[in-house]
Amino acid sequence: MVGLMPKGKLARREAMWFWVFIAPWIIGFILFRGFPILVSLLWSFTQYNVASPPIWIGLGNYNDLLNDRIFFKSLQVSATYTFAAVPLGLMFSLALAMLLNQQVPFLGVFRTLYYMPSLIAGSVSVAILFQFLLNPAFGIVNYVISRMVGPDGLIPLGITGPNWFFDANWVVPSFVLLSLWGFGGPMLIYLAGLQGVPTQLYEAARIDGANAWQRFRNVTLPMISPVILFTFITGIIGSFQVFTPAYIISNGQGGPNYASMFYVLYLYLTAFRRYRFGYASALAWILFLVIFVLTVLALHISRRSVYYESPDDE
Repeated sequence: MVGLMPKGKLARREAMWFWVFIAPWIIGFILFRGFPILVSLLWSFTQYNVASPPIWIGLGNYNDLLNDRIFFKSLQVSATYTFAAVPLGLMFSLALAMLLNQQVPFLGVFRTLYYMPSLIAGSVSVAILFQFLLNPAFGIVNYVISRMVGPDGLIPLGITGPNWFFDANWVVPSFVLLSLWGFGGPMLIYLAGLQGVPTQLYEAARIDGANAWQRFRNVTLPMISPVILFTFITGIIGSFQVFTPAYIISNGQGGPNYASMFYVLYLYLTAFRRYRFGYASALAWILFLVIFVLTVLALHISRRSVYYESPDDE
């Protein structure tokens, strides 16, 4: 009977069922995303501590940010971490994806093993694990750094490793190392991108005499450039939202000397320890603007370096 139904009536019926099925998502988005976003925007212009009703102060919270030393320190910590962790994670994930794109025995096992650590990336357990690994007194990393392999085993060298999370100069590099634990997600995306590169392009490059590096530079990188852009942007967004490792490792203090005071950690402490919800809302909107500007900048810079296949190329 559907085939005998007029096209206009069929289109209306399809539209009705479309809205029926999408309604739960729309309602959930409005209640749990849209409404909180609007409320936080309003709170950012108020002085609000939960105990009393919000008091409208206009741009007062944003003016206070200009004189907030910890705000600028948290922004610096997050920016430094981003500019170090995102490119390093990108290169590390891409290198592993290329290794796992080779035809070797037990390839599925290797892919599974390399992806598994990312299942708990950013969790409390990983933060505690790295606290032990990078402990300056008994951590295995400093133990290996201070010794070398000799004919009789490990030989002491007298080298003392860094204090890692306890040294203000080494805190951000320590968190960068910790971030590499979550390489499995980007690696899987790169692996999918690599498998989508047409093999005839590599064959044509070999015929032209291109070596491995030239094939990687002139074939692989251009063909997976949209994937690189995607992981780069999502990496920037994620790096500015570091919270759990910083909170666990610094015991919620952001030390030493605010060296681990990541932006979201400062936002959390402002809201849920100092109960300055209006000020915390202003911090949240500044974070949104920072991420938005960096995303637009990345998209603008990538316009000439990212290759998108057009129908004419098929």
